[in-house]
Amino acid sequence: MNDHQHHDHAGHDHTAPQEGAASQEGAEELRDIAEVAAVEIITSACVHLMSAAAVKVGLADDEETGQYQDLAEARKLITALAGLVTASAPEIGNEHARSLRDGLRSLQLAFAEALPFPDEPGKAPGEKYTGRVS
Repeated sequence: MNDHQHHDHAGHDHTAPQEGAASQEGAEELRDIAEVAAVEIITSACVHLMSAAAVKVGLADDEETGQYQDLAEARKLITALAGLVTASAPEIGNEHARSLRDGLRSLQLAFAEALPFPDEPGKAPGEKYTGRVS
């Protein structure tokens, strides 16, 4: 048994520091997440969704092509954002919720402007969570 333990140790000398570093990084990530308030994680997720939706709506210029737009993808992102904002609003407080709702509403209006034909009332992205946006 002693020889086997020694053999394993010798066989893993090259990988042991990397494995230790990886598990240490994982532990640090867990500790970091444990120290972050839920409101910060939720607002961060919303900001990522908003940024991606803004690009897909066509609000960001692409250096090579001039403008990028994918309204089908934007619709999905705005709907997910609307669900998250609506569900989390009571949990994160009025100040945070208000700014997220404002950003969401701006994206919904930008999406409506980008459409060649308007969605039916209640069918625009996120409206099943937010109600009609106009």
